[in-house]
Amino acid sequence: MASERRITSSRLGRLGQLGRLAGGIAGGMVSEGARQISGGQRPSFGNLLLTPANARRVAERLSEMRGAAMKVGQLLSMDGGQLLPPQLTEVLSRLREDAHQMPLGQVAQVLKQAWGDGWESRFQRFDFTPIASASIGQVHRAELRDGRQLAIKVQYPGIRRSIDSDVDNVATLLRLVNLVPQGVEFKPVLAEAKQQLHAEADYHQEAAALTGFARLLDDDPRFVVPAVIEDLTSSDVLAMAFLDGQPIESVADAPTAQRNQVAATLLELAMREVFEWGLVQTDPNFANYLYAPQTGQIQLLDFGATREYPAQQRRALHALLLACADGEDTDVARAATAVGYLKEDDAPGYAASIVRLLRTATEPVHDQRPFVFRNTDLAQRMSEVVIDMRVREKFGRLPPTEVLFLHRKLGGLYLLLSRLGATLPVRTLLAPYLEDQAGYATSREQAAG
Repeated sequence: MASERRITSSRLGRLGQLGRLAGGIAGGMVSEGARQISGGQRPSFGNLLLTPANARRVAERLSEMRGAAMKVGQLLSMDGGQLLPPQLTEVLSRLREDAHQMPLGQVAQVLKQAWGDGWESRFQRFDFTPIASASIGQVHRAELRDGRQLAIKVQYPGIRRSIDSDVDNVATLLRLVNLVPQGVEFKPVLAEAKQQLHAEADYHQEAAALTGFARLLDDDPRFVVPAVIEDLTSSDVLAMAFLDGQPIESVADAPTAQRNQVAATLLELAMREVFEWGLVQTDPNFANYLYAPQTGQIQLLDFGATREYPAQQRRALHALLLACADGEDTDVARAATAVGYLKEDDAPGYAASIVRLLRTATEPVHDQRPFVFRNTDLAQRMSEVVIDMRVREKFGRLPPTEVLFLHRKLGGLYLLLSRLGATLPVRTLLAPYLEDQAGYATSREQAAG
């Protein structure tokens, strides 16, 4: 359960948090070393560093830094290679749920800065206890005087100003305690973490993504996107219509036909995002999907991590899909090079590993028979291929960051389809995308049209 704690907004204060964390880790290592020696063991540095107590110390401090810690951890884990130790990966994955809440007074301060004095008069009710927490803000439910139900996302104070230094500080910590394997190209990940966080910290940009998706789905009654309340939205506060659907996982208890229909709709949405619109919501967290049983509609939330993919990039991704579906390994390698997975002078072993990874990731497309997602080990086998590359074969180069975000999208989709217990004729559903010709109007044109 999340606890309440005032968010440290100054750079010096946040750097001090990491200093205390490093000191606590060192003290924990001394204590654990003494315990193991007294028990007749010869402790290694890694075993001393990655104790459950030290993992808890890392989690506690990183939960106060939220955005930077979560984004660096997400980017390092997107390729499925378990680059971070399991203990740290686990605590990073829990940051969303365990993050501290802002006290009432701090929330009120942010809202006063955004809306001015007397903002309370615009509301019939404002719930100061958040209904959800995210990496850079928390969400409150409210009711306007005219009865409209709203969801208000309030950004943690100081997040935008501290992004660059926070990311650098987290990176320093990870390097200091050897939590990132030697040889992994880390600088592009840090640059991307900063860029993505700056984008997510601009709620005007998320509002534009919400509006763009609403236009793209305007003629599709299967989906609902919350309307933006423009006059209450600023760079620090995002006001939207409140959607009251049930968690998407509730569909797992529905009849088979209904589960498969919802799953097929989610798969179709992902394909349209990548190949038709070039506007991709890259955060596949289950909490970003709701289901309205009365209407059968899927409600879409949280567009802070939306990315655009230009037509040329989508053509390269489409060629890669075709090669993986029906081509030879040489076709896959050639298409993977165009996307950015490979370089012309890569070692044959690395190229073979990339081809094997892509073959595994697109396995549901290979067969005409329906693919059973329930209890599939597909994600595990993809992870094993990447671990072979990163750990055993020492290939440290990560794919381009824009491709890593698609890994995240695909991996999250597979997990959701597995949770729903779906069985889908994937090749049949993807038939429109398994043709040589496809239209690639830009996402801006699609949204405006």
